[in-house]
Amino acid sequence: MHNILVVEDDDKIADMLSAAIAKYDFAVKVVEDFKLVLDCFLAVKPDLVLLDVNLPKFDGFYWCRQIRAQSTCPIIFISARDSQMDQVMALENGADDYITKPFDIEIVVAKIRSQLRRAYGAYATGQEQERTVTSAGLLFYPERYVVSYQGNSIELTQKEAALLEVLMLKEGRVVSRERLLDLMWEDQHFIDDNTLNVYITRVRKKLKEIGAGERIETVRGAGYRMIPELEELP
Repeated sequence: MHNILVVEDDDKIADMLSAAIAKYDFAVKVVEDFKLVLDCFLAVKPDLVLLDVNLPKFDGFYWCRQIRAQSTCPIIFISARDSQMDQVMALENGADDYITKPFDIEIVVAKIRSQLRRAYGAYATGQEQERTVTSAGLLFYPERYVVSYQGNSIELTQKEAALLEVLMLKEGRVVSRERLLDLMWEDQHFIDDNTLNVYITRVRKKLKEIGAGERIETVRGAGYRMIPELEELP
């Protein structure tokens, strides 16, 4: 039996979700103290989290980042906030899916089952050792969006992680702007040309924060490349 953690401050919705999901043979725990969401998560060790955006103290995006730093378990947002930006923020902060309120409980259960299959069931990759990528002296954990350098670590957003991973995998080789845009966004028509620059700047800043220096080089007219550790940094 899979354990589901519900993080929802509307008691009526939380009770309705809990009762409905339990009918499908899931064990359900509802968070009661919204100052201790992460503590509850660590104690329950759920297989999946249903998470609202609007919560007391800290919002769902904050708690999603905290949970994602500890676990790769599926996280599904359920929220009345239905803007495209809210959904983008949820995914960038580590969520796996986003459901808007009002919702059909059958859809919620179907999405829960789908995520559980991907994580633990028929579509799971197995319980092998966590995948890592090493390049330029960096150690990157793609499943947790964490990069470390000489013992110092920092969290990345989903898009930052996707950007860093492809540059690390292509260490020393130029990756074109078009290739990066294709990998990070399915539809480039809605992406401002400056958006990629913003993400490059964010990743560079985070690498500097952990002492890795200026590892990402801009190759004018071509794209970007990860500078190998043996090369002298600019």
